Amino acid sequence: MHAKELKKDEEVLEVSRTRINERFLLFKIDLFVLSFVCLQYWINYVDRVGFVNAYVSGMQHDLSLKGDDFNLINTCFTVGYVIGMIPNNLILLVIQPRIWLSFCTLAWGILTLSMYKVTTFQQCCAIRFFQAVFESCTFSGTHLILGSWYKENELTIRSAIFTSSGLIGSLFSGFMQVSIYNSLNGRRGLAGWRWLFIIDFLITVPIAIYGFLCFPTTPDHEGKGGASSYIFSKEELQYARRRLPTRNESTKLDWSVFKRVLGRWHWWLFSFVWVLGGENISFASNSTFALWLNDQKYTLSQKNHYPMGIFAVGVVASCGAAFYLDKIRGGRHWHVAVVIAVVMCTVAVMIRAAPLNPKVMFAAQYLGGVCYAGQAVFFAWANIVCHDDLQERAIVLASMNMFSGAVNAWWSIIFYSATTVPYFTKGCYALIATSIASAIVSVLIRMLQVREIKFKLQNVSRNLNFVSVNE
Repeated sequence: MHAKELKKDEEVLEVSRTRINERFLLFKIDLFVLSFVCLQYWINYVDRVGFVNAYVSGMQHDLSLKGDDFNLINTCFTVGYVIGMIPNNLILLVIQPRIWLSFCTLAWGILTLSMYKVTTFQQCCAIRFFQAVFESCTFSGTHLILGSWYKENELTIRSAIFTSSGLIGSLFSGFMQVSIYNSLNGRRGLAGWRWLFIIDFLITVPIAIYGFLCFPTTPDHEGKGGASSYIFSKEELQYARRRLPTRNESTKLDWSVFKRVLGRWHWWLFSFVWVLGGENISFASNSTFALWLNDQKYTLSQKNHYPMGIFAVGVVASCGAAFYLDKIRGGRHWHVAVVIAVVMCTVAVMIRAAPLNPKVMFAAQYLGGVCYAGQAVFFAWANIVCHDDLQERAIVLASMNMFSGAVNAWWSIIFYSATTVPYFTKGCYALIATSIASAIVSVLIRMLQVREIKFKLQNVSRNLNFVSVNE
């Protein structure tokens, strides 16, 4: 029966292909789907990195923050991020993404605005926590949406573009903070770092409105109106869904999802590998370079500008990895994982050997931007492996980010706290351990993936033989 359904789907797809220009359809998907998720992630990182820029641009002094206060505020953000991850992804299966993602964008924008009024450490902790609850819809939720629109050979490059938009947001935030500080510091009695949050909010609101008006729903929400009804025809939505690999339509969002998720290796190993991959990124995401520059008494402009090179390297590495996987025959996700591991081990050794040498520290920090390629690679990989079960895919993608955030909540305090500057001794050893472990787990995932593919092919072959005999 399964073979007959496959044959029927192929026939329908062939008929649809004659009526629909697939290249033009892909262009429209990129124009409306990819544009919004990239803008959303871009402003997400502008808002997120804005806090770091504000901290080194006067907030620390004005609010009398000391010791590990910076890391504790980041931990509150991480806790909110972890709590919101899986609920947000499951909500996207029920509520149209254009509604939910746009609402979340507006919500964290309003919370960003409120940061300009903070006067205490406790207020920072509370606001950052709720910001994170809404921001947690963005990363894993977008990967879920991308996996519903793009084929395997299209997915990694789109994931890389999406990831790069966040890194570009980090670059933009640094330039913007310096410009705001120079032009608005003291204006209307507000410090420059407070103006940063106001301007972040003013940029966020139009993006939320654009998402509500123009972001299409996924093909899985076909027929529910909204932007899809005037951007895509019904035939285009049907074709967009059928051009992807066939998945099991019998799976439901019910109690059986726990058995399906926990009974497969996907959830366990992809969650684990991204805990390790996320901690590889932790060296950069916890702003160790900005803290080092602050400790070494660099100027405000230098503290905001120099870390941008890390994000620029991240953009190049992400796009390079995506090109390798999508365009090079024989390219495998685990190849990129091993390269990242080798590079990050090198970074740790360099910093451990000469933490006070500016040339070594600059080179190591910029080289460490390669770790950001893991975001596009691992999440695209999980999307591909879990495509057959929509609900499992939603939970696996959210769990990857959730567990990574849960570990990072305490990992950053132990290994990358502000008190470890400028040597980062514990952090270097931790980075070596997570890098090596991530490479080993990636190889294991590939072995299990190959075994799973062989098993599915054997089942299809048996079903085809069974059908042909009975026909």
